[in-house]
Amino acid sequence: MHVPHFRATLRALTLFVFTAIAPCMVSTGAEELVPGTGTKLTQVGDDFEDDTWEYFPNLPKSSENIDEVQRLPAGIAKNRRWYEGVMRGTPDVVKRVATPEGGLEGSQGSLMLRSLHTGIPGRPSYSMQQDDYIADVSDRLGGAVPVSQRPNVVVRVFLPPLAQWERRSGAHFAFRTAVDTQTWKREDGRRYFGREIYYPGLFVEFQPKEATGLKYDTAFLRVRAANNGGDYKGPQITTTGWWTMGMSFTADGQVHFYAKAGIEDLTAEDKIASHYPYGYRCERFKTFFFNVCNSDNGRTWSTPFIIDDATMYFVEGPKMVRQPTETKTR
Repeated sequence: MHVPHFRATLRALTLFVFTAIAPCMVSTGAEELVPGTGTKLTQVGDDFEDDTWEYFPNLPKSSENIDEVQRLPAGIAKNRRWYEGVMRGTPDVVKRVATPEGGLEGSQGSLMLRSLHTGIPGRPSYSMQQDDYIADVSDRLGGAVPVSQRPNVVVRVFLPPLAQWERRSGAHFAFRTAVDTQTWKREDGRRYFGREIYYPGLFVEFQPKEATGLKYDTAFLRVRAANNGGDYKGPQITTTGWWTMGMSFTADGQVHFYAKAGIEDLTAEDKIASHYPYGYRCERFKTFFFNVCNSDNGRTWSTPFIIDDATMYFVEGPKMVRQPTETKTR
């Protein structure tokens, strides 16, 4: 057998075997990485401290996931660190606000994300829809980050009192990432070996008391996704206010999920789980983003979530990410 062809065949066979058994694997935790570890990348992310911070929504928004229409130009932040996800559209409210009480020391500004129309503009679907608010990572870093550099991301999220949440069971908000790997794919009856993008994350879900029969509202985090590709219920949200959430990506291809109430830095004790989501072995980190969800009935606003200090880190690996010349304001 020709050596290059043999190597390609061996690589494909190895990935096929891994993909077949990974949903049944229990993550060993051999590689651990607490989000917030390593070098902070000031080229991406935001602390929202600039009092001239502004977002240009460029409405009407896109809704490609529903009607295959991208309504360009897409929304974009003045500092060019954030942009509209053209698959699902921009949140209706992207507004710098005063940091709620109990936030990070010295923080004066945070960002509210909220939506009324989450589906096709002017055409309510009367079902849950979502908007995307995406951090520009790949363009500002000159490409995706290999997991050999152990990228990791952290954000603080303000959860309002449960009485202020949209009275709907299901996902209200999410902190997610876009990563990719190589695997077998099928298109138009053709099977080929190519890149697959997938989107691990933490969803904030709500169950109003009138839907459960309980005497109180409940909320919890949902993890996407386990090795077999299924979402599952994570920690209960027993207190609102500020939460710290993070995800990390290690050279073994695992995704690690962390969260806790409060604004303190994450620790090893705050880990929820480690997985190979969908049975994939992650190879590259592309970006992180937020989902804003509501019932898309034209009348009911989504729950008003606020984010602060959305930050990305990496641990040095074989290929160095270019470092910035700019400095942060705090």
